[in-house]
Amino acid sequence: MQQRKTREVSIGSISLGAGHGIAVQSMTATRTQDLEATLRQVRLLEAAGADLIRIAIDTVKDVDALAWLRPQTTANIVVDLQENYRLAEKVAPFVQKLRYNPGHLYHLERSKPVAEKVRYLVDVAREHDCAIRIGVNCGSVDPEKLSKYDKDDSITPMVESAAEHCQMLDEMGFHRYVVSLKDSDPNKVIEANVRFSEARPDVPLHLGVTEAGMPPDGIIKTRIAFEQLISRGIGDTIRVSLTLPFERKGEEVTVGRQILADIASGRFRSVPKFEQKGLNIISCPSCSRVENEAFIDLALSVREMTEYAKEHRITIAVMGCRVNGPGETDDADLGMWCAPSFVNLKKGTTTIGQFTYDEILGRLRLELDKLIEEKSAAHQPA
Repeated sequence: MQQRKTREVSIGSISLGAGHGIAVQSMTATRTQDLEATLRQVRLLEAAGADLIRIAIDTVKDVDALAWLRPQTTANIVVDLQENYRLAEKVAPFVQKLRYNPGHLYHLERSKPVAEKVRYLVDVAREHDCAIRIGVNCGSVDPEKLSKYDKDDSITPMVESAAEHCQMLDEMGFHRYVVSLKDSDPNKVIEANVRFSEARPDVPLHLGVTEAGMPPDGIIKTRIAFEQLISRGIGDTIRVSLTLPFERKGEEVTVGRQILADIASGRFRSVPKFEQKGLNIISCPSCSRVENEAFIDLALSVREMTEYAKEHRITIAVMGCRVNGPGETDDADLGMWCAPSFVNLKKGTTTIGQFTYDEILGRLRLELDKLIEEKSAAHQPA
């Protein structure tokens, strides 16, 4: 185990970096405005031992729900500012950390310089004693960064985006921040975090494989990334992202702690590089942005239905919301992102159509069979 001592970042009752232990966090899966259900999620995650609990906020009604929740828990709460960064000043009094996505800032108020938006977030965080996470995701990278590099290079734009935002915060005199660079491919997570940590060894890192999917595959992907990074001293807090029924979300914390215990004891279960063989199903962890809970059942049904194609090297993505769904299905051979009453089906970046939850499995199978035929024909000798 290598030791990598970053700067210290305090978040409520805990501190990251500077030799502190690795914190384990998770995220509520219910709609934030469903008060009792979300409170139940918070208590489940607290009982499982979560050091930080993330909640997504996208509307003023979500802020009202957070205000109701805050007096009922002593948990360190991270707010996930998705498509409305201007809510930061309303939620900051109730939380210990603000998370923003540089890619989302690019799309909002396009006439306003990104640095001005970041300055606003820094001012709010400073006023309310909050830390910040710069959260870069593979499916929502700043388009200007993507356009600079070959389409097959998804890692360099992520690392560059994270480094650019770190520099902004540094120049503003704000150093109480952490960074995350996430992808659904553990190999890309490993490379992105290694590259970033070499460029900015002082910055604490939040590790995670986004849309890792369902157990056991999602656990295996996550374990591989964590084992390869933490063994090099990279990683100060972790999130295990699994597609699970709401009542089982505490398993994300339990799995995370087990992986950390195994790494500390030298019990490694991975090979140095994750090799995807055969069918690969990625699916996001359910969270408050999911617009229909049927998404979870759909992900399970997709895994069962596609069992016949398990030997084929094909990636299928099942995404639960409009925030990350459109972008994070682009790299899959077949992708679905779920709306309240229908499912958008894509082939690569091309949208095939919208189908009801009852129709989607049949159409997915049809497209999967076509894709298998296409790939088989492509490998036939001329």
